[in-house]
Amino acid sequence: MQNNSFFDEAREQSQVKARIVEKYFGAWADVIIGTENRINKIGFVDFFAGPGKYADGYKSTPLLVLEKAIENEKTRDRLVSVFNDAKSDYAKNLEESISLTQGIDTLKYYPIVRNLKLGEEEDVSAQIFDPVKRIPTLFFVDPWGYKGLTLNLIITALQDWGCDCIFFFNYNSINRSIKIQSVAKHIDALFGKKRSAELRNLPPSMSSSERELTIIETISQALKENAGQYVLPFRFKSDSGRRSSHHMIFVSKHIRGYHIMKEIMANESTDADQGVPSFEYNPASRLQPLLFELSRPLDDLAEILLENFAGKTMTRQQIYDRHHVGTPYLKKNYRTILIKLEDDGKIQTEPPANKRRKNTFGDNVKVTFPPKNE
Repeated sequence: MQNNSFFDEAREQSQVKARIVEKYFGAWADVIIGTENRINKIGFVDFFAGPGKYADGYKSTPLLVLEKAIENEKTRDRLVSVFNDAKSDYAKNLEESISLTQGIDTLKYYPIVRNLKLGEEEDVSAQIFDPVKRIPTLFFVDPWGYKGLTLNLIITALQDWGCDCIFFFNYNSINRSIKIQSVAKHIDALFGKKRSAELRNLPPSMSSSERELTIIETISQALKENAGQYVLPFRFKSDSGRRSSHHMIFVSKHIRGYHIMKEIMANESTDADQGVPSFEYNPASRLQPLLFELSRPLDDLAEILLENFAGKTMTRQQIYDRHHVGTPYLKKNYRTILIKLEDDGKIQTEPPANKRRKNTFGDNVKVTFPPKNE
């Protein structure tokens, strides 16, 4: 059951969550509309929308997304939005907040608000999916716990072209529930029966950090296998910074969406070592820097590239495209490390550094890596 105090105040984590969704929605809409001029509709669906505002007045995700759409003429002429919440007072509050949003009448398609309980009524999700059927849609799934969040829901959301999904994975709630028989059907629906069984058999001796990594890896692999090739998790820490509270997980079938979200999540990370983001929001990180282990991620990247691409010649863009998925590295990190490898004489480039502007390394610069024996 949803905590009735959750929307009393917009905590830092909630504000970061909303910013990530709002930023991605704007970038995603621009790409979809720009890619296909004939696209006359795009969608946004929030399955667990909550009220329009927190009690402290901070706008929730639905209003921020609608305001982003209203700002852009092409988007406001195309957006079909559906917002659902199982609590009738939340749905009513959201309807009222939407009606008071400045410029809401400029939207060609007025937002739809539903009051449905996902997972408790047969085929109820069809009433949410139908308005955006066969149109590119960004789906947002943010349940309080895990009921209603299923692997099949995400598979269905991503079945059409241009569809991406962002969902919240309440790690603490799911971790506590994995071995509870009374909720086994919900865990099975989230991970699949085989993977759920494997999680139930994790050794008690496993450390809490190993267990968390295993559970996140399990849901990521389930998504890659069944829903979308590109999966990107972002971790949120508790206020103390000592434990994880939940994860935001992005799923897409297209590498461009993955690249855009990676840049957005990187900018919202509270930590970056040598310019490599943590993909984590930790409210304690600025106050408790000793909580975090030191590493040398860019030095690691240099050795990885020399190993993986030994004896090969390719452009900087090709190197980035072939390597960055599943890593924390951003495009700028590859530029930095390739310049360093060039300066150290460990790679050959065309055109060479003396024929380019200082400290530049364009996408089309060719890189030749030495064979492994050298």
